[in-house]
This record gives sequence, structure tokens and C-alpha cells, in this order.
Amino acid sequence: MSLPRIPKAVVFDMDGLLCDTEVVYRDAMFATAAEHGHDMPLSLFKSMIGLPSPMSDRQVLNHFGEDFPIIAFNSRVMEHVDRACEEGIALKAGVLELLDTLDALGLPRAIATSSSHRAVEAHLGKSGIIPRFHAVVARGDYVKGKPHPDPFLKAAGRLEIEPHLCLALEDSHNGVRAASSAGMMTIMVPDLLDPTEEMHGLCVRIAADLHEVRGLFHP
Repeated sequence: MSLPRIPKAVVFDMDGLLCDTEVVYRDAMFATAAEHGHDMPLSLFKSMIGLPSPMSDRQVLNHFGEDFPIIAFNSRVMEHVDRACEEGIALKAGVLELLDTLDALGLPRAIATSSSHRAVEAHLGKSGIIPRFHAVVARGDYVKGKPHPDPFLKAAGRLEIEPHLCLALEDSHNGVRAASSAGMMTIMVPDLLDPTEEMHGLCVRIAADLHEVRGLFHP
């Protein structure tokens, strides 16, 4: 296995890593901004990926101004997202196969997300995979969100595994920063954000998809 240590547990991000929700949020925000007469640049959306909601709101207000109707904006965005969730959010490639491998190896796993528990149920509920995780850490379960390490430290604590023995899987820059600062072996599986030089420095590997991650458990 081409990892620094043999993982005793795996901690997954959710949006953009387990399920294809980042594109859903992107399209919802673009549509809502247009409804408000604004053009939302892709760079603004990308700056919000992996951030807790208050920090995402701040990015929007910094761009559009303090008088931007952020509450109405968020409400309308969620209407678009909820509609997509009702239709079912697609899982990312390799999720089921990786979970099968972890089952076979008897490795515990958790979700550590910036989203709420309600969002976890909305985004993953129809897929049926939530019961396959031994812990779900979501907004409200920790004090400081990503890029702070708190979500990952909380997940390791619930799994009762030392953080340095956990493998963290992330798609966002802020998520990678959080997992790495928690002391976890971190793999970035890029979704909408390309890996930067910083990401290469913080990660033990940049993987094309979760199939590649699964391959690490079958040398």
C-alpha cells in the first residue's frame, strides 16, 4: 500500500466526494443569482466550496455588497437544491466499490461534512449508504468548521481511532487543509477544484477517483 501508514479508519467528506452535489449547488446558485439580476462568477462559487455556511455567505456579501438579500438568496437556492434531491443525487464513481472493500477489511468509516445532518439525509438518503458509516459528523457537531481540523478530529474521536491512523478523503482545498491539520493521511479526489501546489504538499496522494483510492487497499 503506497501510504505512509496502514489506515485503521477512513473519514469521508460528503459533497463532491461521496455524491455529486457540488454541481447541483453551483447550478442552483447561478440560477438564483440570475433571478436576482446578478451574474455569479464561477470563481466566487469555487471560493465557497468546502466552507461552512456563514463563511460562504460572507464570500457572497463581499462580492455583491452588504445589501445583497442573502437570506432570500439562500432560501431560493435551497428550493432548487431540494428539487434536485427529490429526484436523487448521483453517487460519485467508485463509492460503492470502496465501501464494499472497507466492509471486507473490517475498517470503520465516518463522514465529516460542513453540511447539516438534514443535508446528509437529503443528499445521501435515497442512495441507502448512510447506514454503512459508523459515524456522521455534520454542522452543529463541532465548534469550528473546515478549514479548521475540528470536523475530522470529532470523526476520529467517534470512531475511537487516533487521527494519524485515519485516511481522510476530500475534494476541496479547505477540506484538505482541515484533514491535514488534524494529522490525517489525506488524499484529494478533485471534483470542481483542481489540485494546487499547496494541495500536493498537504496530501499523500492526488487520486483521479475513488476507484484509484480503492486500489490502494489491493496492492
